[in-house]
Amino acid sequence: MKTLRKAVIPVAGLGTRFLPATKAQPKEMLPLVDTPVIQYVVEEAIRAGVESIVLVTGRGKGAIENHFDVAYELEDTLRRRGKLEDLDLVRDITHLAQFAYVRQGEPLGLGHAVLCARHAVGDEPFALLLGDDVFDERDSALESLITAYQTTGKSVVGVQEVPEEHVSRYGIVNPPAGGESVWDVTAIVEKPKPADAPSRWAVVGRYVLEARVFEHLAALKPGVGGEYQLTDALAILAQEGRLVAAPIPAKRFDTGNKLDYLKANVEFALKRDDLKLEFTAYLKALAKTL
Repeated sequence: MKTLRKAVIPVAGLGTRFLPATKAQPKEMLPLVDTPVIQYVVEEAIRAGVESIVLVTGRGKGAIENHFDVAYELEDTLRRRGKLEDLDLVRDITHLAQFAYVRQGEPLGLGHAVLCARHAVGDEPFALLLGDDVFDERDSALESLITAYQTTGKSVVGVQEVPEEHVSRYGIVNPPAGGESVWDVTAIVEKPKPADAPSRWAVVGRYVLEARVFEHLAALKPGVGGEYQLTDALAILAQEGRLVAAPIPAKRFDTGNKLDYLKANVEFALKRDDLKLEFTAYLKALAKTL
């Protein structure tokens, strides 16, 4: 079985849910405390053994490329001022992985964004990580999907159970037949009404995919709004018996949702040794005034 070396991260979205903050900056560069959301996603891929990151960008996303590039002027200034810890911090970002960038010229959906990475990925299996979902790094996220891929040899979607009232926000798969830790996907429905959903098991932004998915994406016809849906290509893999679901045990934050984004900032701050004590005291004092 081929080793999984590459990851694709689509970052071409407009981020309209966070306007006006995203009018002039990519939503992926919004910080959790002091680190951009996109860096957490990249670091998750690196922890799972990925060596090469393919970022699918669009117009106005130059800040993402700059973030992972060498910043000569900043590094020189930090060096001259003797701020060596900050210098190391900046340099480490550049050396996280090998980065490649491809452009999605038009906003034609997630399926189209993934297809744009076809030539950069080649015929290798690859991880697909969506930037809105950030997982607690203390638990397994992408690693659990890679294990499922290595065990089954099939494409994998990462899933978590969501409340019934939230199923219309996600792609939903069939539940396990018994107590399996990984199960065959026989049905996958994009954003169904709760009454029509096959389960409450939602696909939550992490995948390990065989390169054959590109063939299915290339053959798709555009759907609503002229967009190409990744779920449609995954449904074909399911029909072929080439798709499984694997639960992700890590805690998830949907940073594309304003409330979850605020929660993530609080919880990530509370994990920081340099912030935990004072921030905890502040929150306790604030709670007494509410």
